[in-house]
Amino acid sequence: MTSAAVRLYRLTRGRVLGRIGGHPVLLLETIGRRTGRRRTTPVQYLPDDEAFVVVASNRGAAHPPAWYLNLRAHPGARVQVGSRIMDVRAQELSGNERGELWDQLTAGNRYLEDAARKAGRQLPVVALRPQRSGEPPLAHADATP
Repeated sequence: MTSAAVRLYRLTRGRVLGRIGGHPVLLLETIGRRTGRRRTTPVQYLPDDEAFVVVASNRGAAHPPAWYLNLRAHPGARVQVGSRIMDVRAQELSGNERGELWDQLTAGNRYLEDAARKAGRQLPVVALRPQRSGEPPLAHADATP
């Protein structure tokens, strides 16, 4: 299902599957922490200035999703939002910043509170920020497709 969804999103530049349940969706491309291969996953997000804020809910599983573990190993990633493709750096949020964004996320998506209860863990909130010029190149430059 995921690979078909990714192909459809790319083919339509997000016109199809660019929103799920009323929430915007981006394609998140990470580097596999064990394989070094590119992995692409559709993820709902909250826009926050230039950043895209995502939650590692894994549908309420006790363990986080693979894309989150990949970002912890390799914080450089690529996102596609509609027709825009950009390199980003992932930063896990904490403290007040996490709390404020968590409140915004759950106000618009009650599923997240249910997922957190079901998971029995604090769901990681991650900001995907566009790569700035002068930052070191991302792992994508060397990764195999």
